[in-house]
Amino acid sequence: MNEEIIIAGFGGQGVLSMGKILAYSGIMQQMEVSWMPSYGPEMRGGTANVTVILSDDRISSPIVNNYDTAIILNQQSMDKFESMVKPGGLLLYDTNGISRHPDRKDIEIYQVEATKEATRMGATRAFNMIVLGAYLKIKPLVEFDNVVSGLEKSLPERHHHLIPMNINGIKKGLEIVRKAGVA
Repeated sequence: MNEEIIIAGFGGQGVLSMGKILAYSGIMQQMEVSWMPSYGPEMRGGTANVTVILSDDRISSPIVNNYDTAIILNQQSMDKFESMVKPGGLLLYDTNGISRHPDRKDIEIYQVEATKEATRMGATRAFNMIVLGAYLKIKPLVEFDNVVSGLEKSLPERHHHLIPMNINGIKKGLEIVRKAGVA
């Protein structure tokens, strides 16, 4: 197993945190892992993305040009990364703010209304965990208990009171993800 993932959106959406939690989850599951963030100088509002590789074998390079999975959280990222998903790959995206939906026929496309659901739950900070849960429903590469351990490992102890909210977000994402074009 070798899964090369790009997670991309605006700074402040939890892009890097989502990647870090996924990476720690892989480590907890004894996988080889690479986590490589990329972001602009802005703290919020600028673009941010992270490449995560989960593998059963050694990872030769963290540099990836084509991805097995793209998790897209804004239109800029859709425009940049949609074409970089390998044929047969997966594109998962939050529908909020997307004006041009993907229409490739050679990849699987899934939607999650994470922004809307996080607002409905009164837990906007769990937005990225809803997206992560959606991804894990489609590709359950790491076990749920390892995701919880990854969450505990990646969050500073002063934020551990947020873990239950984040776990609820992951569970909600598992429930609400849907294949694009299917009601």
